[in-house]
This record gives sequence, C-alpha cells and structure tokens, in this order.
Amino acid sequence: MKKGICIGSLPGASTEERFQLAKKAGFDGVEIGTLGSGTERVEIKQLATDCGIELCSVMNGKHWSHPLSDADPAVRDVCHNAMLDSLATAETIGADAVLLVAAVVNHKTTYEDAYQRSQEEIRRLIPTAKEKGLTIAIENVWNKFLLSPIEFSRYIDELESDAVTAYFDVGNIVAYGFPQHWIRSLGSRISKVHVKGFNANEHRFTYLIEDCTIDWNAVMTSLNDIGYDDYMTAELPVGADDPEGTVHQISEDMSRIIAGEV
Repeated sequence: MKKGICIGSLPGASTEERFQLAKKAGFDGVEIGTLGSGTERVEIKQLATDCGIELCSVMNGKHWSHPLSDADPAVRDVCHNAMLDSLATAETIGADAVLLVAAVVNHKTTYEDAYQRSQEEIRRLIPTAKEKGLTIAIENVWNKFLLSPIEFSRYIDELESDAVTAYFDVGNIVAYGFPQHWIRSLGSRISKVHVKGFNANEHRFTYLIEDCTIDWNAVMTSLNDIGYDDYMTAELPVGADDPEGTVHQISEDMSRIIAGEV
C-alpha cells in the first residue's frame, strides 16, 4: 500500500518545497487540487517527477459551492465544467482518479432530488472519464447523503460504469458508522482511501493515533481482505507549532497503521 498526503497538509513557500517535504517524510504521492491551465499542469507534473513524487489523485474544488445536486442547471454546470478541468488535470499529471462530492442535501435540496440530479450529472461525465482512462471517485463526507454503505454501493452500481468508484474516507464515517464495516460493504468499489483521525467519544477530528478512537487494525484487516493495495492518503491540518515535524509524524503514524502496529 502506498502512502499519500494532500497538498493542503504540506507546509512550504512553494509547491516544490511541499513536494520535497513529502518525499523527505517518506510519502509516495501527493493529492493536488484542480489546475486551471495546461501549462501549469505540465509544470506541476515535472516538479513532482523531479522530486520523486507521484501525483496520485486530484480533488475537485467546486462540488460544495456548486453541487451537482442543485436545482439550478447553471449551478450544476459550474461543477460539471470544474470536473472536466479536474479530469484534464488528472490526465496530464498521471493521476488515475478525481475526488468528487456527489451531492449536497440541504434545506433546498431533498434527498430524492440530490440522488436523481447527481446521478444524471455524473452520467454526463462518465464518457470523458472513460476516454481518459480515469475514475470519478465519490467521497463520503458530511453532506447528509449516502448515509449507509448499502446505499453507497447501490448508488455506484446504478451508474453501471467502472469509471465511477468510491473514495472512502475512514475518519469521516466514524460519526455514524464503523469504517471497517463500510470497507467490507463497498469492497472492490473502493479506488482510493483518505485517512484522518476521529474521536467518537468527543465527536471531533484528531490526528491519526493520538486521542483517536478508530480501530486501525480492524480497518487494515478489512482493507487487506478486500484486496485494496492503492493509496492511503492523509488529509490532516498542518501543525501550527512544528509544521514539518507534524508531516513526519503523520508519515510515521501511517507506517504503523499499515503495518498493523497500532
């Protein structure tokens, strides 16, 4: 299993410094955001190559502010076009997946409408993803949507495409489920994994081991049992007191988790 880290978790005055820190701390790859121009994509890819870092995935940036579930087609089009940019970014930098929050249920958008609209919009994106050999990886987040692993699995299956997968976030699920159970339910649908800590007793996010109530050994057993062997990517805040030290600690914690030594 490879260790990744989100670019927002890396301190540094430049992208190059962030990539260099990731490499020094023992990470194999970095997840980045969508890049707006072809030139920038090529430059970032070269920087990563020079630093010996793989760019493992791309995070779409418009799915919260302009969700695919919005009633206004113009709002949905913003996210659609952003996803096209994300897919183009992934293709150029050599990533194989784009993270997408599929929908947002709120006082204006019902669960049923979110389900139908988001699936319709994702179907519009599938041909581009397939053409580029990429996956649209849907993440479980606190969006009041896809609240059980059975429903999450059905949602993906109904799209009838291997270009749509699950980006499973271990920490996000602890507030209302057991990650080891969700992993088994989702099975081979999982293409990427995010990790962050969570304290269920105090209902708050934590770093990976300290104050964390996640049963990491059970999580790793489930991942191994479903044959998952891709990226485990840390999505954690930069430490205020010792930013670089925090990155090294995250890497060490992930090595312990992957080795089943927690």
